[in-house]
Amino acid sequence: MEFATKKYMVKYENNPVMSPSMMPIQCLYTFNPGAIKYKDEYILMMDVTTLDDIHRIWIARSKDGYNFKADPQPPKWPAPDPTHPETCTYDPRITQIGDEFIILYASDLSQNNVRVGIIKTKDFETFERVAIASELGNRNGALFPEKINGLYCRLDRPFGNEQDPCSMWVSYSPDLVFWGKSEPVKFNGVPFMDGFKMGAGAVPIRVKEGWLEFYHTVSTTCNGFIYRIKACILDAENPAKILGYTKDFLLYPEPQNDYENEGRVGNVTFICNAIPEPDGSIKIYYGAADTNIGLATCNMQEIIDLCMANPCNE
Repeated sequence: MEFATKKYMVKYENNPVMSPSMMPIQCLYTFNPGAIKYKDEYILMMDVTTLDDIHRIWIARSKDGYNFKADPQPPKWPAPDPTHPETCTYDPRITQIGDEFIILYASDLSQNNVRVGIIKTKDFETFERVAIASELGNRNGALFPEKINGLYCRLDRPFGNEQDPCSMWVSYSPDLVFWGKSEPVKFNGVPFMDGFKMGAGAVPIRVKEGWLEFYHTVSTTCNGFIYRIKACILDAENPAKILGYTKDFLLYPEPQNDYENEGRVGNVTFICNAIPEPDGSIKIYYGAADTNIGLATCNMQEIIDLCMANPCNE
């Protein structure tokens, strides 16, 4: 039996790069950012829990990708459709298509009454609502950066209750509003279930092998869940098919890192982004214990090779 001989994701030595103490207001938690490079800045659209216990999306910016400063105020959020009120907004994933940035996020009525919301922007200053794009009981929406067979495509995660098993699905849309043709992601022809529950993490990255997707996988313990990160390659034309995936965890909470274990929810590393860099590396800004934001880096080709070393046998 072969065991991992190295860490393929390296955590930044000065983690966390964002925490509640770095915010311009008193708040409880900063976590789970969507992230992207825009012009000469790194943009984090992060979950911030204010003292009223509401999750709001707040932007932080950095010139170098390491030193972030939060905006003085959260962005002016587009008014919700009166038939789809929102209590909390969180876990955004940012996809660039042309000159627009399309953000899929969790639109929350309560813990299990969650839908996929969609807004868009061209400048990360003003935002426009696109749709509430799922029924209740769906989250972890991640939009592919190009159409597949003429349709927009997203990963999502339908679920009944947060305590129940659930997995990644693929859905399609002609217009970002109406979604269907939904099916579970499969490996070797059967629905893929890696852990007690799992779901999309980053926006998929187009590579020559297909689509590189980082996802979260959840293990159960005697007193709760542990959230860790793995990766897979999805077929370029049929992203419901996994071509290969990593057998070992890539990013996970470590006992010596208080910022990953002490907070709103301990034992959590959770991602909503993966930023490819010109040198072949990837930056990932991850939520740690639902309280802080860490940075980890990896080599893209190494992750692809790890996925393809465990291939589909169809």
